[in-house]
Amino acid sequence: MSAVSEVNKLLAECKKGESAAQKGMYDLFAPKMLVVALRYSKTTHEAEDIIQEAFLKVFKGISKLREPEKLEGWIKKIVVNTALNQNRSKLYMFPMAEITESTKIGSEEVDLSSLHFKELLSMIQELPSGCQVIFNLFAIEGYGHKEIAEKLDITVGTSKSQYSRARVLLQGMVKKAQKVNYGTV
Repeated sequence: MSAVSEVNKLLAECKKGESAAQKGMYDLFAPKMLVVALRYSKTTHEAEDIIQEAFLKVFKGISKLREPEKLEGWIKKIVVNTALNQNRSKLYMFPMAEITESTKIGSEEVDLSSLHFKELLSMIQELPSGCQVIFNLFAIEGYGHKEIAEKLDITVGTSKSQYSRARVLLQGMVKKAQKVNYGTV
């Protein structure tokens, strides 16, 4: 049985509410989605909570999915939205403000090829919550600043300044890691 037909079979059985199929779907997609959730959380425990809640939403709404070929993207969107909802209370506790000081991003490129994925993920997780969420939405998920502003109920300027701050902070972390690991800048 091909991978596509296996996923379609799982999908059909999940739509019928079959728990074995739900477990199969979870086992198939949870590892990929955990990586997405880790980008929006500070700990593995938080990411696992996001995944659990997201898959509850997936199984509750799976009967509404009309295009099986978009299943993975649909699940990812639910994971991202669940992460945003969980982070929303944190963002309101520590509201984002437009950064008015000049944060000049150097024109030099930072070489990421020497860094392992886990190092980069750890750096993203170290960002302040507002910067972390906006960096993920803009740089990784591909949302525009206007969409981010609407999703998070902030201004476009705040989205841009938080993204700029995230880039500056990440560049500093990458340079520091390269200096420590390789004695270079």
